[in-house]
Amino acid sequence: MLIYETKNFIVESHEKPFVSRNDGGHIRIRIKNEEITDRTKLDPGGAIELMRLTIMVGEAMETVMNKQGIPVIKINYQDMGNWAAKEGKKSFLHYHVLGRAKNALKQPWPESVYLPDRSTGFYDDFEPLNKEDIMLIKEEIEKLFKKEKYQDKNWHL
Repeated sequence: MLIYETKNFIVESHEKPFVSRNDGGHIRIRIKNEEITDRTKLDPGGAIELMRLTIMVGEAMETVMNKQGIPVIKINYQDMGNWAAKEGKKSFLHYHVLGRAKNALKQPWPESVYLPDRSTGFYDDFEPLNKEDIMLIKEEIEKLFKKEKYQDKNWHL
C-alpha cells in the first residue's frame, strides 16, 4: 500500500512482510524506473534522494510504531533484490526498511532478520502495517520534509 512518493521513488508497506507489524514492521522503498537494477546505476542526484528518503522513512517508522505501541528500538536497512531471479524476473533497485521491536517474537532483536524462502511458510502469519500506521507514517514523513535537516538545499538537491 502506498505510503509516500518522491520524484524517483515509491515508499510502500510491504504486503508480504519479512518482519510482521508486531515485530516492528516492513516498508519497501522502490525505484520508479525499474531499469535501474542496483545503487551503482543511480546518478548522484538519485543516490542523494534515496539516502535522504531511507533516513526519513526509518525515522518516521520508528517514531510512529512506538506511538502505536510497537517498541521499535532499531531500524535495519537492506538492499537485496535476489528473489526476483527465482521467478525469472529482473531485479530492480529497492530497499527494505525493517523495524526491530525489543519484544519481537518471530524476528527477535538483536538477531539478524531471518529470511528463509517464502515457500517454507515462515511468513504465513506475518501482518503488514495497517491503514492507521500507513497514514501516520505518511504524515510523519511530511513533517520531516519541513525540518531544516531535510531541506533540498542541505542535500544539494
